[in-house]
Amino acid sequence: MLRGKKIGFIGGGKMGSALINGILSRDLLPAGNITVSDAAKERLEDIKKTCGVRVSEDNKKTAKGADIIILAVKPQNMAEVLEEISGILDKNKLIISIAAGISTQYIEGYIKKGARVIRVMPNTPALIGEGATAITRGSQATDEDFTVTRYIFEAVGITVSVKEDLMDAVTGLSGSGPAYGFVIIDALADAGVNMGISRDIALKLAAQTLLGAAKLCLKGDKHPAELKDMVTSPGGTTIAGLKAMEEGKLRATLMAAVEAATLRAKELGKKK
Repeated sequence: MLRGKKIGFIGGGKMGSALINGILSRDLLPAGNITVSDAAKERLEDIKKTCGVRVSEDNKKTAKGADIIILAVKPQNMAEVLEEISGILDKNKLIISIAAGISTQYIEGYIKKGARVIRVMPNTPALIGEGATAITRGSQATDEDFTVTRYIFEAVGITVSVKEDLMDAVTGLSGSGPAYGFVIIDALADAGVNMGISRDIALKLAAQTLLGAAKLCLKGDKHPAELKDMVTSPGGTTIAGLKAMEEGKLRATLMAAVEAATLRAKELGKKK
């Protein structure tokens, strides 16, 4: 699907690097067809050494030589980058943005009419090939553009298609969600230590337990509530634990966390 294509990454941070590693490990493109530009020289040197891709300090040069441009910059830097490369971006190039809170309409406003823009929201588990990425398309993006984008991001996990007005909610759920998971794992490990289990064993058990539970949800055909009931026997240990969780309002707290993160994403988007 990407045969003969050249991809230019503007921004070589963690997410950009994760995508590059995913593309290369799955042989979607040879390293010579990928160019990365970044303001940090040491970052470029590291990417060149570890991935073997081309690197440049010139965003315009990277954009000009690419068929697909992946904007992997921080939201607060997006306007500056778009102003710099706007004269190069046209309908012959596919522009993919991973910047939180930056709409396709905002990006289209900086570039020539007919520009093909796709917006995605990946998350940090993409670093180990277990990411969750939501994809939405701009006004001029084609079905083929969407398919190509999905193909790229499935190199680092799963993808879903959403309407753009839901992207902030995706940010609040799966974009910020890994942090919620880390807090839960840390809390479970603390609980194990409190009950006498060593720290290293408690942490390993907590993390693997959530990993296994997640895989059951993704690979099975049962609702999480059904899976929960399978573990919960009358008068048993699990129902006692679940009762304590309900008393602590864990469910309501997680729902509030997603809502708060979603609203914050909306606020950040309005500042652009």
